[in-house]
Amino acid sequence: MKKGQKEGNSARHAERKLALVTGASGGIGRAIAEKLSEMGFVVYGVGRSFKEEEGELPFIPVSLDLRDRKASEEFFRKLKMEEKLSVLVHSAGVAYYGFHESLNAEKITEMTEVNFTIPLSITQYFLRDLKEEKGHVFFISSVTALHENGYGAAYGATKAGLLSFARSLFVENRKSGLKVHSILPDMTDSNLYRNADFTVGENTESYLLPSDVASAVEMILRQREGVVLEEVHLRPQLFQITRKAAKKR
Repeated sequence: MKKGQKEGNSARHAERKLALVTGASGGIGRAIAEKLSEMGFVVYGVGRSFKEEEGELPFIPVSLDLRDRKASEEFFRKLKMEEKLSVLVHSAGVAYYGFHESLNAEKITEMTEVNFTIPLSITQYFLRDLKEEKGHVFFISSVTALHENGYGAAYGATKAGLLSFARSLFVENRKSGLKVHSILPDMTDSNLYRNADFTVGENTESYLLPSDVASAVEMILRQREGVVLEEVHLRPQLFQITRKAAKKR
């Protein structure tokens, strides 16, 4: 090892390192919160609701609707007073699919806020602390950020905007030691498609698991200091979807 070179980064020295994960009540966010806890981080997992029957979780659950600005600001202020944040993971997301004319203003606003505006605001609030900690910001984006989306134009636009922001944020702050990462999963077996008329395919090789995305986060955190995996694309081996109406037959 060269003189002055660090053996690893926050993943190897995670004692009392603080992490915040949104969307932690299920799916990808839950898997990431559990993975970070396993790695030794003190994790606050934010979600709209957590079921009491789930029992004790490996992370600290925070029942919070991020669209409730007053409640969110109160929680973030208290968290900031505790310790400096080292890892911030934006995993909360919502999607409405269909031709754009089938949507309404409420659905468009919800996607814009949850998928785009709120992550930008939370990042701004904790940015100075994250820079001081030479920490990590993760944006759970989507492969839809990379191409046109004829059946999810608004959703794809929010993810494309998030990807553009992540790229610019890294350019602005890379000299501070801040690491910014975008993970772009394809079809994932999660609750994201609850508002869609389709879901993942029947073949297990045609979709990702939330744990696959969590493993990507772990891989990124275990890179040596000075290496930044800026964008990671995750794709299943096969392409297949299931129409919900057909699945019920």
